Amino acid sequence: MARPRQFDEEKIIAAVRDLFWRQGYAATSLDDLMQVTGLGKGSIYGAFGDKRNLFLAVLRVYADERVVQAREALTSDKPAIERLRDLFPIRQKRKPSPASCPGCFLFNSTTELALHDPEVRKISTRVYAAIEQLLIETAEQAKKDGDLPREVDASELGRLLLAVCLGLTFLEKTGIDSRNLLSITEGALRLLLGENRDQTANASEAKKQSRAIRKQPARPARFLRRSGNSA
Repeated sequence: MARPRQFDEEKIIAAVRDLFWRQGYAATSLDDLMQVTGLGKGSIYGAFGDKRNLFLAVLRVYADERVVQAREALTSDKPAIERLRDLFPIRQKRKPSPASCPGCFLFNSTTELALHDPEVRKISTRVYAAIEQLLIETAEQAKKDGDLPREVDASELGRLLLAVCLGLTFLEKTGIDSRNLLSITEGALRLLLGENRDQTANASEAKKQSRAIRKQPARPARFLRRSGNSA
């Protein structure tokens, strides 16, 4: 009879995720995994299989979390147009604080592995398709509300918003100047979602006031952009 596992699987998954997130798949060795988990080789193989299977298990958990976050953000009580505009949180013109886990784990993994690993490509395709559909539905609702022109194609806009958000994630990884990122953000708000320059300039202050009144902080679009440490 197999012995019960003597470790917290959720904590192991989180620790392994952060390691792969920081170093990437190729640069992470079995010794690294043993060190971060505190497990021996036999325990890792017995519980998760080889390195690739462990990585895929971690990636699936993370990917599912991104879809849940997207659904929460894009089906909130806010007007649909505001849900779409929240994809592009206005950042101050300052150097961002370094994150222990830069970028988005799914984005990083897709960039590194999707060309050669069909399972990574499958996970990525599934998640981005789900988020794209949520964006399309939200854009359609914004049209019905009269906040987007009737001639706007909701499907095209949803796909374009996804592409712009992922593009911003990539550009930030290159170390692009924050002022240029801000300019792109403002352009996306103005050209795609009809927010004028005055609205864009005041958006950050308005959000602060709104949070103070409601005492409920708005959640930025973490499912598409930088995800900070590991949440």
